[in-house]
Amino acid sequence: MRGWYRIRRIFAPRSLRLQLLSRSLFILAGLLLLIGVLQYVFMEQFLIKNKVASIQSQFFSIPLDIWANPNFENGRARGPFLPEASLAFVGPGDSFRVVTKNPRAGSVPRLPAEEYREALGREQRQPHYRIVRDDKGMDQLVVLQRIAPRGRLAQISTSMEPIRDVLLSQLWTFLALAAAALGIGVAAFLPVLRRTLVPLSNMIETVEQIDAGKLDERLPAHQGQLEIDRLSRSFNRMLERLEASFETEKEAKEQMRRFIADASHELRTPLTSIHGFLEVLLRGAAQKPDQLDKALRSMYGESERLNKLVRDLLLLARLDRHPTVDLKEESLSGIVDEMEPQLRLLAGRRNVQFSVQPDVSARIDKDKIKQVLLNLFHNAVQHTDPVEGTVSVSLEQTQEEALLSVQDNGSGIPEEHVPRLFERFYRIDSSRARIYGGAGLGLSITKSIVDLHGGTIEVNSRVGEGSSFTIRLPVSGGTQADE
Repeated sequence: MRGWYRIRRIFAPRSLRLQLLSRSLFILAGLLLLIGVLQYVFMEQFLIKNKVASIQSQFFSIPLDIWANPNFENGRARGPFLPEASLAFVGPGDSFRVVTKNPRAGSVPRLPAEEYREALGREQRQPHYRIVRDDKGMDQLVVLQRIAPRGRLAQISTSMEPIRDVLLSQLWTFLALAAAALGIGVAAFLPVLRRTLVPLSNMIETVEQIDAGKLDERLPAHQGQLEIDRLSRSFNRMLERLEASFETEKEAKEQMRRFIADASHELRTPLTSIHGFLEVLLRGAAQKPDQLDKALRSMYGESERLNKLVRDLLLLARLDRHPTVDLKEESLSGIVDEMEPQLRLLAGRRNVQFSVQPDVSARIDKDKIKQVLLNLFHNAVQHTDPVEGTVSVSLEQTQEEALLSVQDNGSGIPEEHVPRLFERFYRIDSSRARIYGGAGLGLSITKSIVDLHGGTIEVNSRVGEGSSFTIRLPVSGGTQADE
């Protein structure tokens, strides 16, 4: 039963094996047919020319004085000649006289006068022949030979049957050999075809094992067949892209799950706080001015925190959904100088240092770059000592990019946390971050804006020594550094 199933698989109507076998045999049969036709035509011409040469040889084996003997022409003299041939003479004035006749053939054919005149114009040893059909429907080979010097023609005609018999015998022999060649071809081609298609069968078995949960399977890329190897490499690249897509989708779903959980947690905290203060007020604290003022201030602070969180979430959503910026040639030096008073006010009693190279410009969205600088500066202020802290802002330009850096001498960032700093809602110390009102979205927003400008952001930090955030933005033309 299994053997019958395998045979059905191999010789199914749409089987590649069957198609290759049938088409190969069809081409082979066509070639054999073409060879047979050409062989038949060339052999027929060869046998006819050989017969004509034989007749001409026998013609010239008879001395000319015998051909010139009137008794020979009148049929009263005999000479050695082809026993199966008919002989006739064509004389002046288109006279036609039959000398001997083949008893097995029909009447001796007579050609048009133009052909006789044409044959008279030929050289003596240049024969003129053609094939005609007699009154019995039999083909006759007619050879015309000029008899010098009397200007007459000898017409020798013989049946084409012996030649046809030889051709038919050769044709049957060729057909038998062709059929044997086709049979041997099928027997020899099947194992060769099966071995040739082994790499393809291996690919089919591997592909059948691959599903959405097993995309790490790869096809063998070196099986000794160029086309199959190219197909395997292309398929492997497709599998790599699919695997990467599934991994990206999986990571995106995981990020979305974490994002929803973190956002819900961040939103619940201020809402719970506001709800608690409202309960206190409803229980009578509203009648006590001190408690009322304290509760209102706390609720105001929580609502501010809630509003900032919602604004950050909306901004991230817009950056994800419509990642566009209005880029114009702007002065980065002017932006830092413009924000210096605001940044010093935000720093409080901390030491703030500015090192700004003049005439630094780039194609930027001014408002978004201001937000980037404000986020980085606010992050540095949050993690430095209120009195002894130092925050440095520097701006310089190289040949190809502008470098904006914000450095502090705060507590620093442990090395294992650096790769995840720009993830949404990621905080090194959640309790400490909550004290400063951060939700872990500022650095994520900063990186999204920098990416939209075609720039990069780098972090260098050591625990206990501080951190440095450097933004690299591409510049458009000649630079101050070039001068």
